[in-house]
Amino acid sequence: HFDTAALYGAGTNESPVGEVLGPRRDEYFLARKCGMTAIDGRRGIDGRPETLKATCEEGLRRLRTDHIDLYYLHRWDRSIPVEESVGALAELVAEGKIGGIGLSEVSAATLRRAHAVHPIAALQTEYSLWTRNPELGTLQACRDLGTAFVAFSPLGRGFLAGAVRDMAALPASDIRHAMPRFSAENHPRNAALLDGLGALAREGGCTMAQLALAWVLDRGEHVIALPGTTSIEHLDEDLGAGSARLDAGLLGRMDALINEQTVHGPRYSPALQADVDTEVFA
Repeated sequence: HFDTAALYGAGTNESPVGEVLGPRRDEYFLARKCGMTAIDGRRGIDGRPETLKATCEEGLRRLRTDHIDLYYLHRWDRSIPVEESVGALAELVAEGKIGGIGLSEVSAATLRRAHAVHPIAALQTEYSLWTRNPELGTLQACRDLGTAFVAFSPLGRGFLAGAVRDMAALPASDIRHAMPRFSAENHPRNAALLDGLGALAREGGCTMAQLALAWVLDRGEHVIALPGTTSIEHLDEDLGAGSARLDAGLLGRMDALINEQTVHGPRYSPALQADVDTEVFA
């Protein structure tokens, strides 16, 4: 299951992906996102049917394939009814260019509206011990509709792996510097939770990253964890999440240690939050 998007690297990431994976197309499941691209160096959201179709053609060319297994609407363009955007994707399904339709960062209500136009195969949004927003509706809505729930950042952007204890060690260009939970005010208070998580990981016979991934996978059979890494070592560690020894008591203590009430700061800045349609805690 390989996940990419028109936005990533302003599209430049897809050409090398196509070069490497194109000749091995039958060996992997390809997911791609549309509806959010770089426009004149700035991120732009465009859910017009003609744009989504044009972006699909660009992706097929760059990825060296004639079909995309799962095509997500990366963000809902609120100036366009979601029914219109999904309707355009349904036409791509009929043409055989995409296999299924996905949504990203939308609410349960928007998911249901979209699903009434065409079955939604997957919904992708952030979900982890420290980001519980899907529990406000989308996790259950996906279960009700038979939609796969794909959890991105299941390691809390590295935080839950214990890898971000010192913000000064991160490059100035690291996007976490602009995220409220990693601010000078909030990060030290959040980092204080890591020793407790480390103790629980030792009890579970695994690393902190494996424990955090095992927690996500325990949320339901319809849940898929989608961690990202640039390290083979970390990839091997992630794939060992099944070794975690979870029981109800350990899960309960994890829930009590890290949750929406014990974590300081929202996941996004106000500007980024305005781009998404996900439920938020009061």
